[in-house]
Amino acid sequence: MTAAIVAEDVRRAYGDTVALDGVSLTVDEGAVFACIGPNGAGKTTLVRALLGTTDAEGRVEVFGREPTAVERSRLGVLPQAFGPPERLTARELVAYYAGLYDEARPVEDVLADVGLADAADTWYENLSGGQQRRVCVGTALVNDPDLLVLDEPTTGIDPAGRRALWRLIEGLAEDGTTVFLTTHYMEEAERLADTVGLLADGRLVARDSPAALISDHGGDSRLVIATDAAPSVTSELGYPAELADGTLTVYDVPPEAIGDVVGTLEAAGASYDSLTWTEPDLEDVYLDLTGRAVTASGDAVDRGEMPLADGGDARDGAEGRR
Repeated sequence: MTAAIVAEDVRRAYGDTVALDGVSLTVDEGAVFACIGPNGAGKTTLVRALLGTTDAEGRVEVFGREPTAVERSRLGVLPQAFGPPERLTARELVAYYAGLYDEARPVEDVLADVGLADAADTWYENLSGGQQRRVCVGTALVNDPDLLVLDEPTTGIDPAGRRALWRLIEGLAEDGTTVFLTTHYMEEAERLADTVGLLADGRLVARDSPAALISDHGGDSRLVIATDAAPSVTSELGYPAELADGTLTVYDVPPEAIGDVVGTLEAAGASYDSLTWTEPDLEDVYLDLTGRAVTASGDAVDRGEMPLADGGDARDGAEGRR
């Protein structure tokens, strides 16, 4: 398979601050590659290095050429910080960027693709955050690029707007567009990417499919219960378990066995306030490999600073209250 992007030992420092520390990766044509990590991990610097907009050591090729030598019409780029004129409508913004290319897609088709056909004549400043970001994506799609680079495409967007953009990216990938995106949303990477690269302190600490990373580094499923059970109950559950500060964590419990665990607690005379069952995901992988978690705002939190689970986890899972 032909590579759209090849990077070998890419390094970039700003004074004494090392932003990229020997990053190597390959993105095949037609694939979706997600680079995930917290704020300050080096994601935006990596995007700039891959596009040739910042000086960096190492080798970078895009479609077999130096990044700055690639025909601009083959690339679509959405920077993390992008603020178009607010008193232009969605249609006017897309039309402006279409005018920068000798050949561009019809503006109305682009607006339809990003779900803004009904809001095309609304000023940018009056669009919702999700609609604004979709306009920005539209400006990066107007030239029908072979490679679409998205730097934190859904930051600041409400959940509904985020899902709408996910569907758009999935459709582009199905049509053969190569997508390179950065994100601190683990769920986003897990859903969209064929390959995920975990970036920490400028280093790519792992690179594989989401399923392979979770299998190798995610650990077991967990049932977390807020309970007044005595420590002795952990030996009666039939699964590895630990109890600390009123939180019982039971590992590797299949969903169908949750009732058995609850029954054991009840037989021991214990009550519980809440329970949450979760499968391992990319958040667990990042924590295992780096010792840090990534918050919803994109900040990194050391393992020792993480709060104990209390059953209030909002992730998908089997949840009940008593």
